[in-house]
Amino acid sequence: MFRIGQGWDRHPLAAGRPCILGGVAFPDSPVGPVGHSDGDAVCHAITDALLGAANLGDIGRHFPDTDPRWAGANSLELLREVVGLVQKAGFRVSNIDCTVITEQPAISPRAAAMQDALAGALQIASDRVSVKATRGEGLGPEGRGECLTVQAVALLMTGQGDE
Repeated sequence: MFRIGQGWDRHPLAAGRPCILGGVAFPDSPVGPVGHSDGDAVCHAITDALLGAANLGDIGRHFPDTDPRWAGANSLELLREVVGLVQKAGFRVSNIDCTVITEQPAISPRAAAMQDALAGALQIASDRVSVKATRGEGLGPEGRGECLTVQAVALLMTGQGDE
C-alpha cells in the first residue's frame, strides 16, 4: 500500500539570522529564517508531508511552538523523530520531493548536501530525495525577499523490498 502526503511551510527571513535549510548551513547567507526552532522550513515541510501521509497530525501537534522544549530545536532531529513515528505506524519512506521558493540563499549549490542530510534522517538513499529551487521573480513575499516557502510531497509504503 502507498500513502501520499503533502507539506508546506513558510518562514520570514531576517538579516543576521543563521540560515539552515534541509539540515545544511548556509554560512554566507545574509538572511536566515525566523522560527521557534532553527527555522528549517525544508525539514518542516517534509515533516508535515510525512505526518500527513501516515495520518499522524501535523508538526504543530508534535512540536508546538508554544512549548519551550522546542525553542532553537534542530529540525533535522525533529524529522528523525517523525520518521520513527511513521515507522511505528507501519510505513517506510519511499521518496521525497520538495521545492524551495526563495530569492536567497541560492539553493542549487547546496542541494546535493541537503539531499544527503535529509536522506540520512529519512533512512533512505540520497537519490530518493529531490531538492529543487525556484525564485519568486519579484512577485509576492518570496519575490520581495521577505520569506521563503517550501512545498514537499512524501510517498510512504508498507511491505518489504525495493520498488
